[in-house]
Amino acid sequence: MSKYVKNLVTDHLRQRLSGVHDALLVNVIGMDANANNRLRKELGQKNIHLLVVKNSLAARAVAGTSLAGMFDGVTGTAAICWGAEDIVSLAKEITRIAKDAKYAPFAARGGMMDGERLSPEQVEQVSKWPSRTEQLSLLVGQILGPGATLAAQILGPGATLAGQIAGKAEGAENEGAGPAAESAAPTPA
Repeated sequence: MSKYVKNLVTDHLRQRLSGVHDALLVNVIGMDANANNRLRKELGQKNIHLLVVKNSLAARAVAGTSLAGMFDGVTGTAAICWGAEDIVSLAKEITRIAKDAKYAPFAARGGMMDGERLSPEQVEQVSKWPSRTEQLSLLVGQILGPGATLAAQILGPGATLAGQIAGKAEGAENEGAGPAAESAAPTPA
């Protein structure tokens, strides 16, 4: 490959990966074309991008970015995965696919998260964390929990008192209208 072509490929990779701060390296070598196509379609539906790259060109393209250390010591062909809602969602999807037999040679090889390099074992650990959506729901629950408890404590005694007053009022109505209601009722013939 000529230097001109290498520069074009490097510039293209730099443009595709601009704005990407977290990514994972995966192995797709050995997958047949049909499995690869199904994999890309499945990932695309979840807004995850997969790009097979030449390591040396990709390392040049990400130099000076938060992905810079991702290709240190990587040999052979690698593919970059990025996208999804966050790195945890990406790691969950990658580990799920790696365990699926129909994508057998697919495996996580590491990656970058917040400027730190991840090993394949760390990718597995990250996949067990709560995703951004799960974290937000936990936070909202923790914020709303004390408020709901306080509201129940404030409204509880008032509702009990209102129920007792309504019960007494019904009892008073039934006592006052009891004998008159019985005499006014028609007798069966």
